[in-house]
Amino acid sequence: MHEAYSVVIPAYNAAETIEEALHSILTQSVPPERVIVVDDGSIDDTGLRAKALDARVVVIRQMNQGCGAATTAGIAEVTTPFISFLDSDDLWLPHKAERQLARLSERTEIAALVAQAQIFRGPTGSPQLGPVRELWGRTTLMMRTKAAKAIGEVIDPPGARGDMVDWIARGREKGYAFELMNEVLSMRRIRPGSLSYGRDMEKDRGYLLTVKRALERKRAAAVPQPSPARRDE
Repeated sequence: MHEAYSVVIPAYNAAETIEEALHSILTQSVPPERVIVVDDGSIDDTGLRAKALDARVVVIRQMNQGCGAATTAGIAEVTTPFISFLDSDDLWLPHKAERQLARLSERTEIAALVAQAQIFRGPTGSPQLGPVRELWGRTTLMMRTKAAKAIGEVIDPPGARGDMVDWIARGREKGYAFELMNEVLSMRRIRPGSLSYGRDMEKDRGYLLTVKRALERKRAAAVPQPSPARRDE
C-alpha cells in the first residue's frame, strides 16, 4: 500500500507554466494528498491559476524572498509521511511518484531519492529534447518528511542558484542517505527567465558558495574539541 505524500512547488511569475506543472502531478499513477504552491510574491496570476485548478492545491502567498525561502515555507506545511518537490516550469513523468514511493518502502534506510531528468525546450506538445542528466534538485527529489524537516531551512545563496545543492549536502552531512535512481522520472524545462537558463557568472556564484560552506563545515567538524576540565575531588 502506498503511503501519502505532498508536493511543494515554489513559484514566482509562473503563470505560463504552473498549470502544466500541476497537471503532471495531479495525474500521477499514485496522486498526491496535497500540493502546496508557495507564491513567492508573483506579480502575475500564478496563485489564481494554481488555486482554480484542483481542490488538492493549496496556495500560500508570501513576499518575494527567494526560491529557497519559498521551499522552506512549503516544507513547514507538510504533514504526510513523504514529501516531494517540483520547480514551477518543470514536469513529472506519469509514474514518478509511484516508482519513488515503492523504492522508499523497499529501502527503509534511505531518506531521499533523486533521479534523472530529460532536458527540453519549448512547448511540451512539440519539445526540443536535450540530453538526459542526473538531477540533484527539487524536480526529481522525493524523501521522508521527517528528514526534510530535520535538515532545516533551504538557504537562498547569492545569485539564486545552488540552494538545493547546499540543502542536500547538509542533509548528507547529518547522516541522511540520498540515492540516485537511474531512471528518467522528470522533465527539466530550459527557457528564458528560468533560474537554470544559460551560463551566468553572477547567478552561478551560489554554487561556489555552496562548496565553500561545505568545506568550512567539514573543517570545523574535524577540529578536536577540548575535553572538559577534570576537577580533583
